[in-house]
Amino acid sequence: MDERRNPCTRATLDQLLDRWLEVADIEATTRMGYVNKLNKHVRPVLGNLPVGRLDAETLESFYASLRRCRDWCGGKAYVKHRVEGEHTCTAKCRPHVCKPLSASSVRQIHWILSGALSRAVRWRWIAVNPAGQAEPPAPPHPDPQPPNPAEAARIINKAWRDPDWGALVWLAMTTGARRGELCALRWQHLDLDAGVLTLRRSAYLDEHGELREKDTKTHQQRRVALDPETIEVLRELRGRYLDRLAQLGADADTADYVFSPEPDNSRGYRPDTITQRYGRLATRLGIDSHIHALRHYSATELINAGVDVRTVAGRLGHGGGGTTTLRVYAAWLSESDQRAAGTLAARMPPRPVTPTQGIVSTSPYQAIAAGLREQIANGQLRPGDQLPAVAELATALGVSVGTAHRGVALLAAEGLVRVVRGRRATVAQPRLKNSPDGSGDNLLQGAEHRPVPRQSAHL
Repeated sequence: MDERRNPCTRATLDQLLDRWLEVADIEATTRMGYVNKLNKHVRPVLGNLPVGRLDAETLESFYASLRRCRDWCGGKAYVKHRVEGEHTCTAKCRPHVCKPLSASSVRQIHWILSGALSRAVRWRWIAVNPAGQAEPPAPPHPDPQPPNPAEAARIINKAWRDPDWGALVWLAMTTGARRGELCALRWQHLDLDAGVLTLRRSAYLDEHGELREKDTKTHQQRRVALDPETIEVLRELRGRYLDRLAQLGADADTADYVFSPEPDNSRGYRPDTITQRYGRLATRLGIDSHIHALRHYSATELINAGVDVRTVAGRLGHGGGGTTTLRVYAAWLSESDQRAAGTLAARMPPRPVTPTQGIVSTSPYQAIAAGLREQIANGQLRPGDQLPAVAELATALGVSVGTAHRGVALLAAEGLVRVVRGRRATVAQPRLKNSPDGSGDNLLQGAEHRPVPRQSAHL
């Protein structure tokens, strides 16, 4: 009995998993992830093995095989056919190339098996949970790679060619909301007068590919403060929404979605649509980024600005009182949520204007950009020269550090200066008419002809 040679059941691991999935109280999206991993990686290899025969050695050997090759090839060469049965091989039938499963995915498989085997112990199918004796792969080291301020400016300017899409990207940057939360956002969740956004629901695709909604990831609603610029972005977005309804002869409904592919905003976006569209945008700009990186951008900029971890965790919806935020971003200071909203607004790149908006060129940060632009154009600042520090500009001109930062960010968006986090901005090399980015202008020669700095990203 100590060696478990006579288990209480002859059930296989497949039978245990089926029974466990029937009784386990698991969220819909979590269940789909579990089923996918079990069907793809566990059942083909261990499914027919009796539960009583599982031990730590078997599990650790299984984990090691997944880290070598996710297709369990065993080191044997074979052709991976595109279709099953007899057929004439085409270019799509290629020799198998081993691709290891990531350590994080193997760890997830370990904890899924551990949960099912723990239930088997409780049901007295087995006496000991073998997963408790097996050692899973070490957790991967957190490595968030958010876009830097210059890349964020390029992303915003490119996205703003479609103002509604630009508003979604802007809100993802300023609030750190998850893609599913943005897809499920409705007008009734916005209080633009108070400047508060309430995140209550999250959109997802069920096993049949149908769009559904559920609670947020932490099963808690959260309120996020909005800065004045973001409030203005949302007011303009709502204005375009109301204009479309007027053309359709329809009435506004607070239950309509804020972001929608439909003219009347009656249906929200699919989360995978948001991911794919942002991915194509980043690829066109030559930036290695994904939609979730905008959450990293929001958190990183807030922490770099000195906002305390608990406030950042509250805005992002991290559980554990900031443990996840600390583990991933490793920072510590103290501010309030309103301070967080204002600070991030100051660090955001200048918002592009649509052709129907009025042109205003008297803002302090635009004046700062104009002065530096003139020095670059007349040769006082040459390519490679360092710009004055942001704090020095703010002190000399009597403005806030955030305003001076926005002035430098505007020049970075125009390609006149180069910004690297942790270093002083430098004057960029001039781009000629045949420059690879297709700008079509020598920025140094044409800077004095730009009529409106804020409009420059569109001209």
